[in-house]
Amino acid sequence: MRRSEVTTSARGPVPVEEAWERYADPSRWADWAPHLRRVELAPGPDRLEAGMSGTVRGSLGLAVDFVVTAVDEPARAWSWTVRLVRPVPTGLTLELHHTLAEVRDHTGSSTVAGLALRGPAPVVLAYRPVARWALRRLVT
Repeated sequence: MRRSEVTTSARGPVPVEEAWERYADPSRWADWAPHLRRVELAPGPDRLEAGMSGTVRGSLGLAVDFVVTAVDEPARAWSWTVRLVRPVPTGLTLELHHTLAEVRDHTGSSTVAGLALRGPAPVVLAYRPVARWALRRLVT
């Protein structure tokens, strides 16, 4: 299946430090990403770090496994790989790279949440609007 990469972003008034904490604590992901119901972490850390893994349970009974592949807290960036189809040995995977940036202008300070999403073209194109909706909620 042809792989594709798309990007999206959202800007909002939540301070960048608060937005990062919403990322850094997986138990809060469902608060701002309403398509997620809960996160089940594998034994280990409960704060975002490379190597963290688990299962995200979403709407309609969807469950996907994930592994956090990189975290750069000072840069407020992190990446993870999500396996969409467990029974397939190689699985259908998505690679997601999240960034946060503080923006200061004449209106004050705001946060921009960015996402680069790579995976099968039909999946990334269908997921982009859902991801943007979640990013808006992250920063508002």
